[in-house]
Amino acid sequence: MGQNNLTGAWGEALAAKYLRKKKFRILATNYRCRFGEIDIIASNKENLVFVEVKLRKSDKFANAFEFVDRYKQERLRTTAQMYLSQTPTELQPRFDVIEIYAPEGIATKSPTINHMEDAFQ
Repeated sequence: MGQNNLTGAWGEALAAKYLRKKKFRILATNYRCRFGEIDIIASNKENLVFVEVKLRKSDKFANAFEFVDRYKQERLRTTAQMYLSQTPTELQPRFDVIEIYAPEGIATKSPTINHMEDAFQ
C-alpha cells in the first residue's frame, strides 16, 4: 500500500471518529459503484450525510474543499443516488466536506478538522 493510500485511510478514519463524537452513525466507508466513490456515509436524526474527506498538509495553495469541483460534486451526487436506490431512507440527504490539515502527515499529533455541512446542493 502506497503512502497516499495510507494517508487517505488515516484521514478518513479521523473524519469518522470526529463524526462519531458529533453523534453520527457511520453507515458505510469507501462506498463504491460504477459512478464513483463516497468516502463516508453517515446519519444522524435528521440527515443521511454523504461525506467527502480532503486531507492536506496545508492550505497554502488552496483550501481543501476547493478540490471538490463541479465535476467531483456531480460524481458524488450520482453515486449518492445509486446508494439511495439500494438503501431507501426517510432521512434528508446532505453533502458535507471534511477538511483535515495535517502538516506532518500521519505523524501530526493534533490535525485541524473543518466540517462544512451542506457544502453543495
